[in-house]
Amino acid sequence: MENLISIKALFSSVVFSFLGLVMLGLAFFIFDKLTPGDLWCEILEKQNMAAAIVVAALTIGISIIVGLAIH
Repeated sequence: MENLISIKALFSSVVFSFLGLVMLGLAFFIFDKLTPGDLWCEILEKQNMAAAIVVAALTIGISIIVGLAIH
């Protein structure tokens, strides 16, 4: 029986997934430092829905960019 998934493809998929997560975390960290105030405090303690939507949009946008760059 042939291998359905090669070890090389599985390894590169795991490496690129980890690289994408690191890049997403780095982009969020840079965005957090460039904006005034503390985003986590705004979202979690003050329940600021607008800040949460901005962070969600940033996360989706960076994820699409990283995914296309890795692809």
